[in-house]
Amino acid sequence: MPIVQIELLEGRTVEQKRAMVKEVTDAICKTLNAPPEAVRIIIRDMSFDNFATAGVLRSDQEK
Repeated sequence: MPIVQIELLEGRTVEQKRAMVKEVTDAICKTLNAPPEAVRIIIRDMSFDNFATAGVLRSDQEK
């Protein structure tokens, strides 16, 4: 059973996530020859306060 974990910065719509999990599932099924019902996907949305690049929080980069 393939388990895929995807971490994203907040802001994606439910429609975008639906499209993403469909595409990821299709890719896993094709490359690993796994049935779709065996594919598990975990999506974690991170707030801009919980992600940093080069020592600067993403929430501070938006300013």
